[in-house]
Amino acid sequence: MQLLRGYDADVRKNNGLRRVASEAAGLAGGYDSAAFDVSTQPGPRSMQSIAHRPPGVRSVHYRIVGSIVAGALFMESLDATVLATATTAMAADFHVRAPEMSVALTAYLLALALFIPASGHAADRWGGKNVFRAAIGLFIGASLCCALAPTLPVMALARFVQGIGGAMMVPVGRLVLLRTVSKQQLVAAWSWVLMPALIGQISGPPIGGFIVTYLHWRWIFWLNLPIGVAGIFLVGRFIPDLHDTARRPFDLAGFLLSGIALTAVLAGLESIGHGAPLRVGGISILAAIVFGALYVRYAARALHPILDLSLLRIPTFRLSFIGGSLTRITQGAHPFLLPLMMQLAFGLKASQSGLITLGTSLGALTMKGLAVPILRRLGFRVGLTVIGVLSACSYALCGLFRPGWPFALIFAVLVMSGFLMSFQFTAYNTIAYDEIEPARMSSANSFYSTFQQLTLTLGISTAAIVLHVSMAFTGGRTPGFSDFSAAFWTVTGISLCSLFANVRLDPNAGREMVGRAVRPDETPEV
Repeated sequence: MQLLRGYDADVRKNNGLRRVASEAAGLAGGYDSAAFDVSTQPGPRSMQSIAHRPPGVRSVHYRIVGSIVAGALFMESLDATVLATATTAMAADFHVRAPEMSVALTAYLLALALFIPASGHAADRWGGKNVFRAAIGLFIGASLCCALAPTLPVMALARFVQGIGGAMMVPVGRLVLLRTVSKQQLVAAWSWVLMPALIGQISGPPIGGFIVTYLHWRWIFWLNLPIGVAGIFLVGRFIPDLHDTARRPFDLAGFLLSGIALTAVLAGLESIGHGAPLRVGGISILAAIVFGALYVRYAARALHPILDLSLLRIPTFRLSFIGGSLTRITQGAHPFLLPLMMQLAFGLKASQSGLITLGTSLGALTMKGLAVPILRRLGFRVGLTVIGVLSACSYALCGLFRPGWPFALIFAVLVMSGFLMSFQFTAYNTIAYDEIEPARMSSANSFYSTFQQLTLTLGISTAAIVLHVSMAFTGGRTPGFSDFSAAFWTVTGISLCSLFANVRLDPNAGREMVGRAVRPDETPEV
């Protein structure tokens, strides 16, 4: 708390020039051809549309933009989850032990941690369309190198380059959506974007198992090529070129400090999650805390910090960040725990496990057309609170799965879980930008994307740590039902903590996004 008070004081002293520069950039023509249309009436919620097309740029339906961004997100999430099932086969080809293959996974995560914060600056400097298209090209080019890699060091290097592409591709894709879709259509557009990502996460393990069993692990990377080539064509064909013409210097010092902090925390979580000695992970976490504190102190004085912590002073962004982060820890653990429990505890084959866990994807697909009506009826505060409780209950039910349960009932629970999970993703990712000024949109997107990736990774590490601790108490060599129950219920408890942030949302927050009228009995909270 003392650190945050000190940061706030520094912001008040040093942020005046930044605010003037930001408003000048956004309101005095900082965006290409009046790229954003801000209402002349006062107040952050008077913004009628997040995006406004420049003259000569034709209208593009939000489903087209959403589907293009969703394709990139699907490719990235499928690649990550499929690869995890192929480590044994890859180790045999590279003549190394299976645990040594973790360097290929870690290299990708390292690149994400380093370069996601820089995605907003890149989009502002060279244009979201150009960076998005280049990022897809880099991702599939690195995928080609992965498919042809003769040794593990070459594979690790190619995965690092692929991670750079992923670090730019997904956040910039989100920014493209924010800049080209109207505020009123943003919830529906996010529904289109997030559903393929969930499908990629859940369907990755069975697809990977099929490829490894019947084809070859290198086909995992070949699959990215047609998806990526189609994406590059569609981006060039349909995405308008909107970018910030106000040139801001790149925050190199902030990039290095935040990169070291994020890399250290990811390294610590990965090592603890893989059962490394606690002191190894502890040293990394300690380094992350030190460099994180140095970055907080630096960012309070920087004119254009790479991760703008002053965004947390905006109520809807701060509450979405807190509630969404707690929820994503749980949602990151879910795709990790579920296939593992089906294969290790239930004894199912990867293909059988995949068919059951596809229930989550089906639930996410069902939600696609219902998010807007639900939010229009309930609002973001009530919707996230009610759905948050129901979602936590669905996580808790997964911890009760036993061989005596009919598979049809397990499938039904997973459908419900997928529906609720997808709703939360859509709502949090939308309400976060309700009060963000156009000139700060890229900074907000970089900040949100960075910590979204971090909390999803934290979810996997948390689940792995709980499994290890529970196994130590029970004395088991492999996780059993009681171990999985402990993991599911732990992350359920974390998810429930998001309710404290949800209930603090303004009752009318996000009403313009879903066309919801202000109710007379609802007054904004002070």
